[in-house]
Amino acid sequence: MRVLVVGSGAREHAIAWKLRQSPKLTVLFVTPGNAGTASIAENLPVQASDITGICDVAKEHRIDLVIVGPEIPLALGLVDRLTELDIAAFGPTQAASRIESSKAFSKQLLFDNGIPTAAAATFTSRVEARDHVERTTAPMVVKADGLAAGKGVFICESREDALEAIEQMMGNEAIFGASGSTVIVEEFLRGREVSAHAFSDGKTVAPMPFACDYKRAKDGDEGLNTGGIGAFSPALWLDESHESFIHQHITEAVIGAMADLGTPYAGALYPGIIVTDDGPKVLEFNCRIGDPEAQVLLPRLKSDFLEICLAVAERRLADAEIEWDTDAYVGVVMTSGGYPGKYETGFEIAGLNSLEDGVEVFHAGTTLRDDGTIVTSGGRVLTIVAQAASITAARAKAYRNVQRIHFSKAFYRKDIAAPAQDARVD
Repeated sequence: MRVLVVGSGAREHAIAWKLRQSPKLTVLFVTPGNAGTASIAENLPVQASDITGICDVAKEHRIDLVIVGPEIPLALGLVDRLTELDIAAFGPTQAASRIESSKAFSKQLLFDNGIPTAAAATFTSRVEARDHVERTTAPMVVKADGLAAGKGVFICESREDALEAIEQMMGNEAIFGASGSTVIVEEFLRGREVSAHAFSDGKTVAPMPFACDYKRAKDGDEGLNTGGIGAFSPALWLDESHESFIHQHITEAVIGAMADLGTPYAGALYPGIIVTDDGPKVLEFNCRIGDPEAQVLLPRLKSDFLEICLAVAERRLADAEIEWDTDAYVGVVMTSGGYPGKYETGFEIAGLNSLEDGVEVFHAGTTLRDDGTIVTSGGRVLTIVAQAASITAARAKAYRNVQRIHFSKAFYRKDIAAPAQDARVD
């Protein structure tokens, strides 16, 4: 099969890497890709947001299946356009992608179907949002309704913090543009977060293993929110009864609700869950595999990923065989110093060929120069993923190998998958 992967991050490198293991694959393209994907596929110079350009190259290169990595092309209707061209695609339609592209839509979907989530109110008026905050006890959470590259959520310890978040989104600054013109003010939930992924073809739901990611930039969950700076799987701390509840009463319930709306959801669904004293509740939905979760989940997949994606696209997921490795995987994201704020790029990366067996490096913000040098070109640069029999061993291996890679002003958290984070909660 001739396959095109859309995206340029470490998630898309992991997808391409996994597809390379399929005997069904004949030719692989990635658009726009990065230095890592260039070593295993042909990169095409089309941005993920260029829907017309992607459709054009899909036709030009006689693509059999397009796998869409990031959320933006999904929200822009790429799958719909490909379907019109009779090109198979892995990913939800534009209407189904609203589960991520509009937090107001997904929140109402949860309320309407009795799926557990935080209490919340939605506002299109800055004055009304401010008035609501003035009447609400802190802490609280303020979210941009639309897509904001994983950075549109503000956990506010005080009313003043919440008011400032509203001003940044809805005032003159408008830091997220139209995505912040509607905001959701939510109850703050206490508990532990877990990423619950699943494949779905609109009817059948096939859960992936649970994973845990890290959103804050600094150790101890301090600093600004990022797109994700580390992850591990499995989540051994998660109680089996909670696992069952999440699968049945959240993931499967939402897939059923989307079908009832006439917008069946096909692709990878990723509910972000918080396990509270009252049980699991939904924090948000994502209409694709997470990043960096993909980097620790796809290496666990023992089955043919290409066949699974094709089964989803052809609405026959029930026939697919899906088996997962029981080993532990830990991923540490190396970033450009200053991320998610201002940072510099263009630094040469050394040490990529000096890693241990059982370690993979997935590229994100990297560029391959004409002379073969790999340099930094983004905020999140690399994800170093280690496999071992336990989280503790995988963590140690991941950090040993992080220390073998060097580029100017590199930064990474030192507490990914720390021992206490892997203990089961009884």
